[in-house]
Amino acid sequence: MNLPNKLTLSRFVLTAAFLAAMFTDFRYHVTAALLLFSAASLTDYFDGKIARRDKLITNFGVLMDPLADKILVCSAFIAFVGLRDESNGGQSWIAAWMVVVIVARELAITGLRLLAASKQVVLAAEGYGKHKTISQIVAIIAILVYHSYLDWDGLGTAIFGFNVFGKPWITWFEPLSIWTAVALTIISGTLYLWRNRHLYLQDM
Repeated sequence: MNLPNKLTLSRFVLTAAFLAAMFTDFRYHVTAALLLFSAASLTDYFDGKIARRDKLITNFGVLMDPLADKILVCSAFIAFVGLRDESNGGQSWIAAWMVVVIVARELAITGLRLLAASKQVVLAAEGYGKHKTISQIVAIIAILVYHSYLDWDGLGTAIFGFNVFGKPWITWFEPLSIWTAVALTIISGTLYLWRNRHLYLQDM
């Protein structure tokens, strides 16, 4: 097994460790989850970079890399629905409808790619899709930072707690990143389905 595929498989392991940290009550467990998610996100960057540089692209990688990405991101967002922010009236870390939109988009696009594959058509990733993925990762990291930076003593406050527009900048950046991710998820999914509509309309 080549290095990119090993990195892809490690993302499944890191996703499981991330979820374990999220739902295990120990000191700094959200910080641990943040570190694990960040490490998993880096494997996503490096496995593709190494595979292209060293010409190590395989059918396994083509199949498993996007699957590992979707499992990592969707697992994080789904986990956030089950967590409550006691400082904000016990609300979920993210609205359930937003997660439904994100997961539904990923399932729809995966279904479209399977349909295309059955017709011997390969659907390449588009620019909007890549921006969507980046925005989702940024949103997840922002959520984790927002819920953990106060545990880092003075360091967290110094980096993420200084005031911008009258309040700690992370408190407005976190919801902004979430809304950006949801918007790009809807836009990218809609465009992808529309541009490839011939694949499913001809079977209706």
